[in-house]
This record gives sequence, C-alpha cells and structure tokens, in this order.
Amino acid sequence: MASNTKFPEISSYIEEKKFLELKGFLQVLQPPELADIIKYFSPAEQLILLDLIPLKIAAKTFEFLDFSDQKKILNILKGGQIESILNEMAPDDRTALLSSLPGKVVKELMELLSEEERKVTLSLLGYPENSVGRLMTPDYITIQSSWTVKEALNFIRTNGNDSETLNVVYVTNDGGILIDDVRSRELLLAPLDKKISDVMDNKFLYLKTSQDLDEAIDLFKKNARTVLPVIDDAGLLIGIVTIDDILNVAQREDTREMQSLGGTEALDEPYMATPLLQMVKKRAVWLVILFIGEMLTATAMGFFENEIAKAVVLALFIPLIISSGGNSGSQATSLIIRAMALREVALSDWWKIMKREVLSGLLLGTILGIIGFIRISVWSAFSNVYGEHWILIAFTVGFSLVLVVLWGTLSGSMLPLILRKLKFDPAKSSAPFVATLVDVTGLVIYFLVAIIFLSGTLL
Repeated sequence: MASNTKFPEISSYIEEKKFLELKGFLQVLQPPELADIIKYFSPAEQLILLDLIPLKIAAKTFEFLDFSDQKKILNILKGGQIESILNEMAPDDRTALLSSLPGKVVKELMELLSEEERKVTLSLLGYPENSVGRLMTPDYITIQSSWTVKEALNFIRTNGNDSETLNVVYVTNDGGILIDDVRSRELLLAPLDKKISDVMDNKFLYLKTSQDLDEAIDLFKKNARTVLPVIDDAGLLIGIVTIDDILNVAQREDTREMQSLGGTEALDEPYMATPLLQMVKKRAVWLVILFIGEMLTATAMGFFENEIAKAVVLALFIPLIISSGGNSGSQATSLIIRAMALREVALSDWWKIMKREVLSGLLLGTILGIIGFIRISVWSAFSNVYGEHWILIAFTVGFSLVLVVLWGTLSGSMLPLILRKLKFDPAKSSAPFVATLVDVTGLVIYFLVAIIFLSGTLL
C-alpha cells in the first residue's frame, strides 16, 4: 500500500500491521476527527480503520463524511458491516444518504435495516425532498407536566442514551401533543420536588413537517437555537431537528447558489470527487448557451458595420462599453439574489428595488462616464489618436457609459425577480448570463448614441 503523506503515522501502522497500536491511537479520537482522517485513505485502508473502531463510533464517523465518501465506503463494505452501520446511524443522517442514492440501491439497503429502523426511514422518506420532515430525527426525550423534577431527571437518565440531544426535553400531554420545551439547565437547577408544570413557561418554538428548509434555517438563525421540535398539523410531536443538520443544509444551498452564479449547473458532489466528464457536462451547457448569446454581439456589430467603417475609432471603445455594462449587471444580480436568499427582499418589493437601482445605475454610470470623458480629453491633449472631433467622441463614450451601466444595473436587478415570479431558480440568472445580455444590448445603445452625437461629422 502507498504511504499516506497527510497521516504518515497511521499509514505506518497499517503497513507494519500494528493493528493493536493503531486501535489505541484511533480510540482517543472523536468521530469528526476520524471522518477527516478516513477520507484520505484508500478503500482497503478505510475498511481496516472502520474495523478497528467500535460500531457506534464507526456509525457516527460515517455520518460526518460527505455523501461522495459515504457512497464509496458503501461499495467496499461487506454486507454485515453495511447492515450494522446503517442500523446504528441517526435516522436523519441515514435518510439524507438514502435520498442521494439511486432507487435500486435504496431498495437493497432498506432490506438490511431492522423492522423498527425501516419503519422510521420509510416515514422520513415519505416527506417532500426539501421539507423539514426529511431532516428530522425521532430520537428525543419527552416528559409529562405532572411529573416532579426528580421523576423527569430519573427518566432522562434511564432513557436518554439514544436521544440525539439532551439540551432540551419536551413536555407533551397524554395524547403526545407538544405543550412546551424545557432546557436541561432549568431542570438541573430546579428543586427536585418541584412540578414540571411550575418549570414551564408555555413559550416554545416549533417546526412543521411540511415546512420548507429555508424557513427552518431562518428560524434557527433568528432565535439562536441548537435544536427545534417538529410537529404535525395536529400538534403531535414527531421529531426534532438539530443545528448540525441545518448547517449542512445551509452549506449545500450556499454552494449550489454560488456555483449557479458562476454560470454552471450545481455539482452533486465535491469538486475533487466529481468525475471529469460530469464536470464538463455541468459546465458545457451554460457555456454553449452563453456562447450562442454572445453570437448576437457579432450580429449587432454587423448591423452597425457602416458606422464602424466610417468611424473606426468607435471600435476602440467597444470592450470598455460592454464590459462596464456587464460588470454593473453582474453586481446587481449578485446583490439581489443574495438578498432574496436571506429574505431581505420579496417580489412585492420590485418597485422599491427598481427605484434604488435606477438611481444607483445613474450615479455609477455618471462616475464611469466622467472618467471616460476625462481619459479621452487627456489623451487628445498629447496626441491626435482620436482626431479633430475628439470632444464629440468623448461625449459619445461618456453618455453611452451612463446609459449602458444604467441598463446593466436595471437588468441585473430585475431578472432574478422575473425568474422567481415564473417559478424558476433566481440563481440561474447568473452573472455570466446577465453579462451576455447586456453585451448585446449595450452595443446597440452605444452605436445609437454615436449616431446622435456624430451625425454630420464622422457619420
């Protein structure tokens, strides 16, 4: 086996078959640390490492791995090992993994689960893909309001081993309806003979099973919670969602959004784990679309062929004009898409956004227009590169920059809102797409302004 340069000590243990020493080395590590180690080793070495740690720790370590690494390990594990790890995994993490696998594989893996775990998994898989129901775990602790603090603590000690978290326990009535949540700290500090009903404040937050994950993320952020209960439409407590799962979802959403903004289809796996052909396929689609769009730029230039022939100097400023418009559009679309993702703006705010962006576009365009005007003026003072009508050219470039930047800003801000209204992903109005749109229209604006200022002189 090849030595692992990142973890040479572990690699050395494996090569020299010092498994007892390796076992002792691994046992002091936590699951997140083990997950960071395992992903750097070959499949055969991963098998050895998983065999040397206790089953519960191995299952927890498996949960911390990326989906791509989990799938690779599933392919090399033996049937008994797969069965053990899947049954030991937290239901929410197991559901997330199964959701990312082909249906045929899911069916095979479901048969390895115990009857109880299969029932839980089928229940979670039955919820919509981007709903809270898919993310929740049924491992939590409930107590009764009629109990004393002592009775509640004894119950937690006896039944808390399988709970996902003990930071918060939930108070339900005899029918399982959630009526409050109580922090463990409050129980530990309360007199043992005090009733749970006296500890309750009857104020609690909750999520619904059908609720969108974006709403769940917002609720966690606004209230700084580490765990929230999940109820159905009748108020029945059926699960909890923890902050680690919410952070994973938020990270995946941010990653997909950033990739879409860059003009590529979102990757299903980490960059280095994505096969080359799949990477090309993801990127080629948008590149082809943008390339075809850019062909319209050549068409626009062909339409103004006579103007370019009469005033060749106009061609010198084409890159300046279209890049300024594209850049302003990219800025606007990035700001609006992010504001929509953070729920800072809604579709109903379109008029306010338009007014702000019109003013912003005018100010930004004026700044660039003045700089362009000064640049041409300064150059003309020392050379005759722009000819005797340099002042008209300076006005043409200056006014074109104002209009093109205004149009780019307006297009970039409105396009995400239009796509959201049409039920499309706003991130698809990526910066490159907006830039391509503004390139074509910017040329038209530029030459129309040139015709106005230069008619009777150069044109």
